[in-house]
Amino acid sequence: MTPDILIVFSILAVAAILFSTNRLRSDIVAMLVLLALLLSNTLSVTEAFAGFSDPTVMIVIAMFIVSEAIVFTGIAASLGDLILKYGGTSELHLMVIIMLVVAGVGAFMSSTATVAIFIPITLVVAEKANLNHRRLLMPLSIGALISGMMTLIATTPNLIVNNALSQKGLDGLSFFSFSPFGIVTLLAAILFMGIVGRGLLSRDKNSVQGQKKLTIRQLLVSYGLLDKTHRVRINKGSPLIDRAVARMQLREHYGLQLTAIERKVNGEEVIFKASPGTVIERGDILYFLGENDNCWAMAQDLQGIQLSIHVSEKKRKQLLQAMGAVEVMLTPHSSLLGKSLTDLKFQSRFNGLVIGIRRHGNPLTENLATLPLTFGDVLLISSNWDEILRLREHPDDFLVLTLPEDYRDVIPGRGRIPLVLAILSGMVLAMMTGLLPTVTAAVAAAIILILTKCLRLENIYHIISWQAVVLIAGILPLATALNKTGAASLLSGMMISTMGTLAPVIMLGCIFIITSLIGLFISNTATAVLIAPIAIDVALALGIQPQAFAMTVAIACSAAYATPISSPVNLLVQHPGEYSFLDFVQVGLPLQLITMFCTVGLAWAIFL
Repeated sequence: MTPDILIVFSILAVAAILFSTNRLRSDIVAMLVLLALLLSNTLSVTEAFAGFSDPTVMIVIAMFIVSEAIVFTGIAASLGDLILKYGGTSELHLMVIIMLVVAGVGAFMSSTATVAIFIPITLVVAEKANLNHRRLLMPLSIGALISGMMTLIATTPNLIVNNALSQKGLDGLSFFSFSPFGIVTLLAAILFMGIVGRGLLSRDKNSVQGQKKLTIRQLLVSYGLLDKTHRVRINKGSPLIDRAVARMQLREHYGLQLTAIERKVNGEEVIFKASPGTVIERGDILYFLGENDNCWAMAQDLQGIQLSIHVSEKKRKQLLQAMGAVEVMLTPHSSLLGKSLTDLKFQSRFNGLVIGIRRHGNPLTENLATLPLTFGDVLLISSNWDEILRLREHPDDFLVLTLPEDYRDVIPGRGRIPLVLAILSGMVLAMMTGLLPTVTAAVAAAIILILTKCLRLENIYHIISWQAVVLIAGILPLATALNKTGAASLLSGMMISTMGTLAPVIMLGCIFIITSLIGLFISNTATAVLIAPIAIDVALALGIQPQAFAMTVAIACSAAYATPISSPVNLLVQHPGEYSFLDFVQVGLPLQLITMFCTVGLAWAIFL
C-alpha cells in the first residue's frame, strides 16, 4: 500500500466520520475533502475542481428549476386534490395513491423536494379523511426514496453511477433502464406497507391530536387568534397619518400587530401587506391582531373607528391575495434556535410577521418577540404569498409545514400547467430517445421554463440548493483520487479475491449489502462516488456485465430506509410523523431486504 493510497483512505475515513456524526454540513465536509486532496498533492488544481464542470452538476441544477415550475404552476397542489378525490377516506387506498403519485413525481425531480412538497399535502389528506398521519407520512418517504429508482435523472447517485460507466468507456444506462427496478420495488413496498408496515408504525387508525388546520381561518382558530382580528379606519387628524409602519410602535404601546392595509386607489379599494416602510394615509383601513380592549384603546387614542371584521367576498379574496399564512417548523440544526424574534429581526429578515408559536402542541400568542425559539417550535407566519413561498428557500432553518388550502385561489402560474407538462414531456422524450444528451435536454427544459415564465425569474438563484450542488461537485474528485492513486484497484482486487468464486447473483447481493451499509453512515451521493467505480472494476475483472453491478449500486443508494439520517427524505418526515429511530429500523430493514431481492433478481434477469 503506497503513501498516496494511505492518504486517500485517511481522507475517506475522516469524511465518513464527519458525514455520519452530522457535526458539519455535508457541503462543508465535501469542500474539506477537496481541500485535503489539494494540500496532500493527491490531485492537481484542475483535477480537484473538475467536479464543478461535471455534467452531473448542471443536471442537478436544471432539475431544481423543473421542480420549482411544478410547484409554481400548482401541479403539486392539484395532485393533492386528486389524491383525496380518488382515495376517499380509506387509509389503504390513500396510502397506495400517495406512494404511487410521489414515486411518479419524484421520477422527474429531486426526491427531497418531492417529499417537502407532499408533507403538507399528506397532512391535509390525513385530516380530511380523519386518519392517523403517522401511518401515511412514512409511506410518503418510502415512495419518495423509491422514486429515485425510476429514471436516470431521479436522483444524483443514478447520474454518478452512469457517469462512472461513461468514464470507463462503457455503455451507459438509458433513461428508463431504472424503471423496472423502481416499479417492482414500489409494488413490493406497497404490499409490505399495506399488510405489515402500517401496523409497525401505529396501531391507532384514527386521527391523532396535533393535525394541521386546512384554511387560514382554521389556523387562526387553532391559535386562538380569530376573535383577535380587527379593522380600524384612520380618520382625519390621527397622529398615524404620514407615519411609516415601522415608526408606529403599536405593538409596544398597545400589543397590536398590523398585518394588512385597505386603501382606495384610483377609485378602487385595494388590500396590501403592511410592510415596515408603508406610510399611513387618511382613510386607510388597518387590519390588526390583538386583544379587543387594546384595539379599542388604540382607536380612541389615535382617532380611529373600529369596523366590522366581516367583509364582502370580494374583499375577502383581495385580503387572501395580499396576505397569506403558513406554519413552519424549526429544524434540528436551525440557526434560529436559542434566539428571540427581536434578536433575529425576523420580520425584516424573512419579510414575514410571526403571529403565533406552537410549542409542544400549545399555542402561544403573547410576548412572542422576546421568547427564545427551541427545536420543534412551529411558527405561524403572516405575509404575502410571494414571501411565504420564499420561506422554502431556507430548508436548513425551517420546514414549510402547513400551506393553507386558501393558497389554491392565488397560485400565480396555474394557467401554465399544460405548458409545463408539454416541456417536461419533451425533456423526457429527448432523453429517452437519445435525441439529446441528458444534460442538454435538462438544461434546455430549464431555460424554456424560465423564458416562458413558468416560474419567477427572481427566484431562480434562491430555489437551487447550492448546498447539494457543492456537495456533489466537492465529492466527485474523490473518485478521481481513488483511481489515480490505485486505491480503487486495491479495493476491487480485495473484493475480487473475496467474492471471485461466488455466483454472480450472490456477488450482486454482496454489492447491494456493502453499498447499503456504507449508505447508513454517509450520504448516498458520496456512497455512489466511492462504490460505483470499484463495483464496475470488479465486474470487468470477472468478465461480468458491468451494467448489472452499476445498477445494483444505484438502487442500493436510493434504498436508504433504515435510519432517519440515511437520507434528507427521512429527516423531513421524522418530526411531523413523530417517528423514533426504532420506527425507521423496524420498517426500513425489511424493506431493505425486499429491495435487495427485487434488485438482484431483476439485475440477473435483465443484464446477466
